[in-house]
Amino acid sequence: MNSINLSECAKACVLCSLTCTSCAHLCLDEDSVEMMRECIKRCLDCADICDLCAHAQQRNSPFTKEICELCAKMCDYCAEECSKHQMEHCQQCAEACRKCAAECRKMAA
Repeated sequence: MNSINLSECAKACVLCSLTCTSCAHLCLDEDSVEMMRECIKRCLDCADICDLCAHAQQRNSPFTKEICELCAKMCDYCAEECSKHQMEHCQQCAEACRKCAAECRKMAA
């Protein structure tokens, strides 16, 4: 059987995508959901870009470097918003985004 090897960047992207998706879902359950609107939008966008980035790496896409650069920017954008909120899920999301951005920058270098 062949084994699948994931780069640290791809692992960070998958974890970030799942964390962002969870954060968006949990934000929808907050009492002040209107206040969470921007957080939800950024988390969903970030999850999509992280998925794309992980898939591009696994396919050895010729655009991996550019996608990693975009993913790092999107993760920074999401972390900026999530870090404004005190909920644990937002803080965890911000941390996952920061780690993913760092790994994407390494991959793009």
